[in-house]
Amino acid sequence: MSVTSPPILSVVPSLALVDEAFDVKVKNLPAGLPVTLHSLHRSESKNDWEAYGHYVSDQTGAVSVPDDRSFGGTYTGKEPMGLLWSMRPVPGSREGLRLKVTNVCSPMLIIISVYRGHVVEGFRDWNPLVSVVTERWYMAPGVQRIEVKENGLLGTLFIPPGPGPFPGLLDLSGGGGVLVEYRAALLASHGFVTLALDYFTSSVLTKLPDVEFSYLESAFNLIQLHPQVIPDRVGVFGFCLGAQMTLNLAAMSAIANPRCCVCVSGCHLNCYGKSHTTMYECMFIHSDKKRENEQNQHILRDTGLLLLADPENKVDVGRIKCPVMLINGDDDQNWPAVEYSEDMAQLMRAAGNDHLLTVLNYPDTGHLIGPPYSPHFRATNFRSDQEKSIVLWGGRTRPHSDAQEDSWRKILAFLEELLYDGPSVKARL
Repeated sequence: MSVTSPPILSVVPSLALVDEAFDVKVKNLPAGLPVTLHSLHRSESKNDWEAYGHYVSDQTGAVSVPDDRSFGGTYTGKEPMGLLWSMRPVPGSREGLRLKVTNVCSPMLIIISVYRGHVVEGFRDWNPLVSVVTERWYMAPGVQRIEVKENGLLGTLFIPPGPGPFPGLLDLSGGGGVLVEYRAALLASHGFVTLALDYFTSSVLTKLPDVEFSYLESAFNLIQLHPQVIPDRVGVFGFCLGAQMTLNLAAMSAIANPRCCVCVSGCHLNCYGKSHTTMYECMFIHSDKKRENEQNQHILRDTGLLLLADPENKVDVGRIKCPVMLINGDDDQNWPAVEYSEDMAQLMRAAGNDHLLTVLNYPDTGHLIGPPYSPHFRATNFRSDQEKSIVLWGGRTRPHSDAQEDSWRKILAFLEELLYDGPSVKARL
């Protein structure tokens, strides 16, 4: 290689949605050169996250991440997206960090670099041969983000680009105490008007100390009556505590009639008329108690199974009239979601509506099943990076990441089939 011919690093596409794969290639290297490909992201909380793989250039002086094997690093083998899903906090970071995105209007900036040799630490002390910056977006170009503060509701509405009308979704996140927008923004980027509803922050709980379905029903009606929404094509998407709310709404509401529901890492405990505090005590340890080891988590799972044993604790899922997709990890250390899905399937079978149920259980997968290529977190702080209480979520990195990619693809297919009557209809709208 001539000294005047520097290495060329390409990342295609350089701007993409977070659930899109990219193609990383390096050219103009000496043949047989050991190199390290490294990714770096600074989070909104100013913490650095990295991943890296060890490669050897071929006889033409090239490395192709999708086609070549990584011989070491945070991932090994042929892993086209290993530079993203295997990300972890850089050495020396605080314990229990979790990569959270709150500002969906700005991209995640990922610096991809190539280093000479097989580097394992101290990347700041090395000068890369070449670097590029890639942007990962939750909002596609043209998606509208609108804050909702009307009729007593709080949340954020995301509207896809184009003339519409579109199918709609009510997005209910977990019990973390903050409004989560990233999934709603991504769903809108795929053609669904989506309302990320605030139902569990302090500002809402001061007004709604008890679980009031009228609040959820008002949110459902807001989407259904929106001029950009097809009224009879509205579904509900719930995660964790939000999945519990989703199943209760689908089974018990006489006002909200979802066309379909997606529930991730949830349960079918009855929450009607109960206080948020009571529900929280059933599903989680208080946030001011430290979960010191995995034994505490097994106690929580045992508690969840005890709740499962009492029929009075469970919502009547036999009343559900729409298709439901349940997505669970069998190593969910936060909540026994697989056991709950098995029980729910039995109840629906007895009621004769199990034909509406689709269950996806993933091996070695934890609680936090997110969009594709999101880093895996086995144990993190619960609400903020400053907390000292550690929550065990479960899962192993590679299978958990595979589950995220597979489940997201099936979720989108499920929603397109039931809300768009298939992808061909979506393409025409």
